[in-house]
Amino acid sequence: MKIAFYGSSLLSSYWNGAATYYRGMLAALARHGHTITFYEPDAFDRQQHRDIEPPPYAAVKVYPATVEAARAVIAEAAQADVVVKASGVGVFDDELLHGVIAASRPEAVRIFWDVDAPATLAEMRADPDHALRRALPDLDLVLTYGGGPPVVAAYEGFGARACIPIYNALDPETHFPVPPEPRFAADLAFLGNRLPDREARVEKFFLAAAARLPERSFLIGGNGWESRGLPLNVRHLGHVYTREHNAFNTTPLAVLNIARDSMAAVGFSPATRVFEAAGAGACLITDAWEGLGLFLDEGSEVLVARDGRDVADHVAALTPERARAVGEAARRRIVAEHTYARRAVEVDAILRAEAARKVEAGGVQRSVA
Repeated sequence: MKIAFYGSSLLSSYWNGAATYYRGMLAALARHGHTITFYEPDAFDRQQHRDIEPPPYAAVKVYPATVEAARAVIAEAAQADVVVKASGVGVFDDELLHGVIAASRPEAVRIFWDVDAPATLAEMRADPDHALRRALPDLDLVLTYGGGPPVVAAYEGFGARACIPIYNALDPETHFPVPPEPRFAADLAFLGNRLPDREARVEKFFLAAAARLPERSFLIGGNGWESRGLPLNVRHLGHVYTREHNAFNTTPLAVLNIARDSMAAVGFSPATRVFEAAGAGACLITDAWEGLGLFLDEGSEVLVARDGRDVADHVAALTPERARAVGEAARRRIVAEHTYARRAVEVDAILRAEAARKVEAGGVQRSVA
């Protein structure tokens, strides 16, 4: 099937946490025979901070962040069997959503793929005239990268025909154990951009733990932290490119995952960082959230903290041997059960079933191969 995918960026992870998810999912879908074109705007300095060049699994069309250019790429939706508008493109989101629905052929499968469902749902609750609320009757599917039963129920309550979570996962060819690098040495490392709905939890889980263990070393990577006062035992790296993530995860004694406020409240929303860290064999400490047990078992495959004191206690008690055992167990579990190859099997079946349903419903005879 020919897929037109309108997203934030496939080529750059700069202020774009969805990049890893897009790459893993689309690479795996391409192996099922789908032909993919990814449309991304030249915005937010992402093209100046590319992690990858255009990959073999998708054609990438970078368009200027102008109304005229957006209209031109919208028109190309008419050539696709599956049209996907992702959340959080960042420019012309409403125009892209309504535009690709209008431009697509009646028999095309129309999908909204939400990579931040809690935020999107909060916006829809606050705005009865929200663009997505108006578009839902014309969409065939809503796919989300997390959220579980609460998100499914909320979307169906807004009128979605079907909402299906397609969780983050691991691409073992991208994230794997590597030799440690001295510049990433620390007792605990955290990677995440400074965002309004994350900062308080970073203070609670990471900075509070650093303050409790002044003799231990802490490392923080991501944009925005350079302007914030940090404890003396916390070193800031700035943006960490995707190609550096394996060493960032492998080198420290442990790495920390901290969900954003909305993700923690909804649950069932493992970040890409969880799978990246597990894929590298890192010992992962995570804040507690509902649904974690679907992916990793507490104690044996992941260490769970309810606050900064718990994080500090884990770090203080952790030995290299214990850290290695937890990391190896996590890697075994994720490689066996939670790879993008497995997710792509699910998505491929969903796409083909939906295409067949539309053919049957509309009497349209066409191939979905």
